[in-house]
Amino acid sequence: MIYLVLGSNLGDRAWNLEQAKALLAESLHTDMLCSDILETEAVGFDGPPFLNQAVCFESDITPEALLDLCQAVEAQLGRPAHAAEFDAAGRRIYHDRTIDIDILTFNGLEIHTDRLDIPHPQLWERPYVQELLNDITI
Repeated sequence: MIYLVLGSNLGDRAWNLEQAKALLAESLHTDMLCSDILETEAVGFDGPPFLNQAVCFESDITPEALLDLCQAVEAQLGRPAHAAEFDAAGRRIYHDRTIDIDILTFNGLEIHTDRLDIPHPQLWERPYVQELLNDITI
C-alpha cells in the first residue's frame, strides 16, 4: 500500500483536498481509502491552520513517477514550484500552501535520493500524521 498525507492552509482548504484526491485518483486509475479530515496548527512557521487528510491506495506507479504526479497536482492547484529552503542554522523554512502532498510510505520500500525520502523523514515527528494513518489502517 502507498500512503500519502495531504494538507492545505490557503483558500478553500476542504475543496483543495477534494480536488487533489480527485486528480490523483484520476491519474492513478485507482480508488483511495481516506482518513477523516483533521485541522492542525501550522508546524515550523506562523500561518493559518491546515486541514490534513491521509489517503492510501495500490498502484503500479514508481515512487519517482508518484513524486512527479504529486508535484504536478500541487502545481495544478496553485502551489508554486518549490525546493526545500533552509535558514542559516540549517532549519527547514516552511510556507503557507494551497496544497501539500507528501509520500509517507510506499509498499514498505526505503528510498533515499536527492529528490525523495521514503518513509517520509517527518513521519514519526508529527503526531497528527499517526492519528490520520490510524484512521485508515486496513
